[in-house]
Amino acid sequence: MNDLFHLNVPALALVVRALVVYVAVLLLLRMAGKRQLGQMTPTEFVAVLLISNAVQNAMNGGDNSLSGGLLLAVVLVFSSWLISVLTFHYARFSKIFEGTPTLLVHKGKSVAKNLARERITPSELRSLLRRQGIHRVEDVHSAILEPSGILSVVRVDEAPAARGDADLPGNDSY
Repeated sequence: MNDLFHLNVPALALVVRALVVYVAVLLLLRMAGKRQLGQMTPTEFVAVLLISNAVQNAMNGGDNSLSGGLLLAVVLVFSSWLISVLTFHYARFSKIFEGTPTLLVHKGKSVAKNLARERITPSELRSLLRRQGIHRVEDVHSAILEPSGILSVVRVDEAPAARGDADLPGNDSY
């Protein structure tokens, strides 16, 4: 019963390990792209599942105590909260941890450079548009891949004609 609560690794070491692993995995997943869980390919989903197993020992350093597990859980929840606070208050943190929107369709034409950067094929783009009831790219004024992985679409007939396209960049994400 004593081993249940006895830490085999110093508490500070567990905290540092958890913070390093949390930030590293978060940044790695950010670099992997903007797909939602439902949009992941089977290989991406398996990779995410295996990452949790792969980093477990890096975080706990061999400590399997209840206290160590609870401490790691507290550190991970705190880290998540802290990053949400930082991304809310500082645009730089938001860009690093959450990303920026990417323009995929502009005035009925797909933006090939941005599709390639997001690793979205024209076929995948058409599938994403069909989910929103749009069957032709030409019917889209703008389609923006949000940092969350959601595709925001403005149809040609819904586009604000008076404003023009002042709020849409040429071929870059914004």
